[in-house]
Amino acid sequence: MTATGFAQRLRDGQRTIGYWVVLDNPVGTERIARTGYDYVCIDAQHGLTEYRAILAATTAIDTYDVPTLVRVQANDQFWIGQALDAGARGVIVPMVDTVADAEAAVAACRYPPVGRRSYGPMRSQLRVGPTPAEADAEIACLVMIETPDGLRNVKEIAAVPGLDGLYVGPSDLRLALGGKTSTDPDLDAEFDVALTTVLAAAADAGIVAGIHCPDGATAARRLAQGFTYVSVACDLVHLEQAARDHLAAARG
Repeated sequence: MTATGFAQRLRDGQRTIGYWVVLDNPVGTERIARTGYDYVCIDAQHGLTEYRAILAATTAIDTYDVPTLVRVQANDQFWIGQALDAGARGVIVPMVDTVADAEAAVAACRYPPVGRRSYGPMRSQLRVGPTPAEADAEIACLVMIETPDGLRNVKEIAAVPGLDGLYVGPSDLRLALGGKTSTDPDLDAEFDVALTTVLAAAADAGIVAGIHCPDGATAARRLAQGFTYVSVACDLVHLEQAARDHLAAARG
């Protein structure tokens, strides 16, 4: 899967598997980009990154013509525009609770007259576009459903014109449902009902639904459940797991 046309393939519901990056480690991210994932997502909300790190990671990912997504810091025109100007092929916007929130996210992703994105693609014009209309078509706007209000309003959110997809933040959503921890197994039944609600809202609106997954096995299960794009997390966790496994093997 090449970077060009990624947004349309996502909109078309092609099965899409991505990897999640939280470390400011462009060489490591470049190595991940060559492993075959359909996209790499840089986490600017909870990850250990800032703009220079996002720019370096996006440049590294582009080496292998892999699409970059950025989970932006907040639903803010500045953060969204900055990620897109760096060359991201789409954004995942956190904490979207209402129709107005979703409309603001869409507007920040599109140039006038469709939206409100400010024109200044210092790097992205090298790969995305170059005209505003072409750039609009190449950018995916994905919003996160992870709060009580977001879940309550998900049907209306999904119907916002120009929105490309929903993305479930499972940790926050489980806490929103009353979980004692972000992985509280006592909430499994309620969580599955919530996922069904999100999937139905996306299907009714004709957009895609994705979800964050802790591992590949969970990602496979979510794809079988009806999600069309999934992210596998993340470099920091996997680094620790690999180091621990090798240590255990060495100790025999």
